[in-house]
Amino acid sequence: MPSPLISVVIPAYDQQKQLPECLDSLLAQSFHDFEVIVVADRSPDSPAGLADAYAARHPQVSALHLDAAVGVGVSRNAGAARARGEYLLFLDADHLLPRDALRALADRLAQTGPVDVLLFGHTRRHGGRDWPGGAETLLAEAGPEVFGPLDHPELVGAPALAWDRLLRREHWQRRALSFPDGRYEEIPPVHAAMLTAGRVAVLPRACVQLRRRETVHPTGSPGSSQFDIFEQYERTFALLEEVTVPDAVRDALFIRMIRHYLFVFDLAGCVSRAERPQFFHRAADHHRRFLPAVHRRPAGREGVKFSLLAGGAYPAFEMAKLSHIAKGTLTGASRRRASV
Repeated sequence: MPSPLISVVIPAYDQQKQLPECLDSLLAQSFHDFEVIVVADRSPDSPAGLADAYAARHPQVSALHLDAAVGVGVSRNAGAARARGEYLLFLDADHLLPRDALRALADRLAQTGPVDVLLFGHTRRHGGRDWPGGAETLLAEAGPEVFGPLDHPELVGAPALAWDRLLRREHWQRRALSFPDGRYEEIPPVHAAMLTAGRVAVLPRACVQLRRRETVHPTGSPGSSQFDIFEQYERTFALLEEVTVPDAVRDALFIRMIRHYLFVFDLAGCVSRAERPQFFHRAADHHRRFLPAVHRRPAGREGVKFSLLAGGAYPAFEMAKLSHIAKGTLTGASRRRASV
């Protein structure tokens, strides 16, 4: 059996009962040279029977069963190890694809030839509305040519999402990439894939829709917590000691890290009131440890938050936030907290 162009790997975590719609959107694609690997572990939110039912009816779908509750990262690794396609696409149950999404990706690959990473855009469905993912402008500015990852630091510093890019399976295997345990498992392999890529290209259009308010995945491995984010970024910055990158790339990753910490810190329900001081001080420690020699602090209110975090003054940070809210200047976009 010839290998498909794309292997779609989906951990079968389905808290909101959205997996059937995700699979149906894949099976309705106008492009057919792909396989779908649904990975079901022993988690109560992982519907093994549903995966088996789709595999029985659709030759493009296979179900991979794991013997323990292992979490999203390990499930993705298992699916990638089973994959036969030239490219890997990691999706979740709450994703939908427009009918021509895989066709558009295949057509773009026909233009570029083999690339290690192909970045594309996404939208977010929430509250009955579609919200832009925010990446299309960055992707369009990158231009139509294939480039090296260090040529566009702003793309290296974009949110580390596993599902807004195709990853060449040969690149994944050659670099021994994998998702670690814990939450925010996308951060290390996504950064490693970009920083070690030889050829990168973009497709400046939305190919995936996320049906979730935030880009924070709600499910980690057993025993995971919001504090896993610090270990994940430590892995990224450890990689920077092994590869040579220009100052602009290091600064882009640093800004991404701090933005991510502030996003999680502010997102309702992520960090409990009792944990907030500890989370803040862990973030402040990383600000000190990983601050690049050349750093351009963001402007405006975001820059103020960066400064307060750099000073490690948790009471001042919280007071500034309360003062800002009291003045009624918090924008609707800030309230939504729809992206990192």
